Parts: sequence; C-alpha cells; structure tokens
Amino acid sequence: MLAQASPWYAHALQRTAAGPAEPLAPPARMEWTTRPGIGPGAETLGPDLRRKRVVELGCGPGHNAACLATRHAANVIGVDLVGLQVRRARSHYGRLNSLTFVAGHALQFLHASDEQFDAIYSIFGAVGLIAPELLLPAIAHRLKPGCTLAFSVPHPQRGGRAPSADDRPRRDYVTLPDRTRLPVARWDFDADRWEKHLDRAGLWLTSAQEFHDPRRGRWPTTLLITARKL
Repeated sequence: MLAQASPWYAHALQRTAAGPAEPLAPPARMEWTTRPGIGPGAETLGPDLRRKRVVELGCGPGHNAACLATRHAANVIGVDLVGLQVRRARSHYGRLNSLTFVAGHALQFLHASDEQFDAIYSIFGAVGLIAPELLLPAIAHRLKPGCTLAFSVPHPQRGGRAPSADDRPRRDYVTLPDRTRLPVARWDFDADRWEKHLDRAGLWLTSAQEFHDPRRGRWPTTLLITARKL
C-alpha cells in the first residue's frame, strides 16, 4: 500500500473527498496537456487503435484510458500507484468493456507482465517520476517492435527555469486541490536528454512537441515525446 505520507496519496485523498466518484461518460478526446483542446489526440499512439493492446502508466481517474477504450476500440490497461485513484477510475468507468484498472508500481507491472503491447503511454504519470534508466528499458521490453511509447511531462522550461544539466532528478512540487505544495523528485529533461535515454533503451525518438497554456505566460508548459521501439 502506498504510504499515506506520499504526495500522490494526499492528492488522491483530496480528490476523492471532494465528491462521490460516479459513473461518467468517456471523454470524446484524449488530452496530453492540462488545458483541454491543446495539442494532438489519440492519433499520437497510432492511426488505428482498434483491438490494440495499450497501457497507461499513471492513469489517475481513468479519463484518457476510457476515451481510448470506447472512442477508439482499444483494449486498455490503466496502471496507477495509488489504490484510491484506481477505485475512483473503476467507479467512473469500471462498467466499460476492454478497460482494466490495476493498482501498482509501473515498474512492477512491467516486470510482472508477460505481454507485448502495441502502445504504452504516460500523461504526467510514471515517466519523469521514475528513474529513466530503469523505466525506459522496462517499457521497451514490453513494447512490440515498431510500436509507440508516448509521454507528456511538465516542460523543463516552465516558468522560466532551465532543464536539468545532468541525469539526476531534482526537487519539484505537486500542487494539491487545496493548493498545498508537496515536494517530489522529477527527472526534468529537455528533448535532447530524453533522446539519449530513449536511445540507450532501444527506443527511437520520433517527435518532441512543446505546448503553451495561455493562462501561464510565455513559457511552454508541456513537453510531449513520442518514440518507437527499434
């Protein structure tokens, strides 16, 4: 069980306390940023996801996984470290076919699985919060050749900061619904450093896109990376 002192547990606890988790209609669009409508949608994972096996690492309340399962007919597994989030996701979308939610650490899930997947993705999820020298090879091992990894992370230049100068994580913060800020370790790389780590894992960088939230000034807020298994 995730320690109750974890910022991710605290975040989930506040979210679930804000109101009951009721069944929801799946979103019409997949979102890679925190601002709906900015950037691409599910096409990032491939042109045709019907019956494809897809994994989300850090699914949260399950909105994007539900979109893929219903609007794009994919078979989706949503993995989240926080059991509260998984229960919330099941309350929202557990009735849907072709969609499964699993509580657990992303690395443990990847190491325990014996499946090969058609796509793996993370949206402000496990990628960037787990050491890339551990997570990216595990992802590559579970991807079919030629298939896609896509992940969005906070842009390393958000708020005018500079990207990490080396491979070490640095201190960042997660903001809770009540605006409390709790510290986390984050690998805050630019596209060039991500490319080096992807290459070491046997993954080929295919695109790096940055997106802005007009509410947050001139600095980019989201970096979206896509790669393919060699």
